[in-house]
Amino acid sequence: MKAGYRKAIVNTNAEIASNIFEIKLSYPKDENFQGQPGQFYMLKAWEALDPFLPRPLSISNIVGDTITFLYEVKGRGTQFISKLHPGHTLELLGPLGNGFDLNIEGNIAIISGGIGIAPMIYLMKSLNKKVDFYCGFRDEAYYIDEIKGYVDSVFVSTENGSLGHKGFITDIFTPEKYDVIFTCGPLAMMEKVWSMCKGKKVYMSMENRMACGIGACLGCTIKTRYGIKRVCKEGPVFSGEEVFFYD
Repeated sequence: MKAGYRKAIVNTNAEIASNIFEIKLSYPKDENFQGQPGQFYMLKAWEALDPFLPRPLSISNIVGDTITFLYEVKGRGTQFISKLHPGHTLELLGPLGNGFDLNIEGNIAIISGGIGIAPMIYLMKSLNKKVDFYCGFRDEAYYIDEIKGYVDSVFVSTENGSLGHKGFITDIFTPEKYDVIFTCGPLAMMEKVWSMCKGKKVYMSMENRMACGIGACLGCTIKTRYGIKRVCKEGPVFSGEEVFFYD
C-alpha cells in the first residue's frame, strides 16, 4: 500500500444510470470520514501496475463513518471500481485539495453538467442557505429526487429532451437572479457560465486528469491569471476570474 493510503470497505456500489455509479465506503474501525465540499479522494482498487494511477473522485456526501462518491465509468480504473461488491476493500487517500467557500452571502445558484453533479451534492447539503440548482445531462438524468430536499428549486435539461428543457442547462440559467454561482462540469459549460456571470462571484471545480493527487507530479497544472496552478493542490476549486479557458 502506498504511503498515506488507507483501506476502506465497500458498503454499496450500484449503477444508478448508464455508466454512472454510486459507491459508499467505510473504514474498518468505524472512524468518521473527513472532508469539505469540493475536496476529493484518490481511490485504487487493484494490485496490478496496469492501470498504474489511482482515480480522483470528488466527495458526494459524508455522514459520520460513511462516505459517498458518484463516478462515471470511463476507463480501466473506474471499470475496476465498478466491479467491487459489498465487503470488498480498496485503498484511498484524502481528503485532498481545496474546497468551496461556504462563507458567502446573497442569492446562490449551483450549476452542474453531467458527472459534475458529484461534488455539488455535498455542497448543497452543507450550505444551509437558499439555493437554486441547475443540472444538465446529455441523455439520462440522475440523482434529481435525492437532492430536492436540499434546495429551493431544481431546473433540469437533457440534450435529448428526455427530461426538462431540451438543450443545454445554460439555455435556461438566469444569472441576473444570483450573486454567487458554484459550477462543475465540462469546460465549455463552465466557460459559458463565466461569460454569463462576469461581475459576480463564480466558483468552479475543475475536472482535470490527475496522477499523484498531492501536487508533486505537476500533471494537472492549469494556466491562471496568477500563474501556473495545480488542480489537485491549489484547486480543484478556483474563482472564475482567475481561470484562463483558452491558451
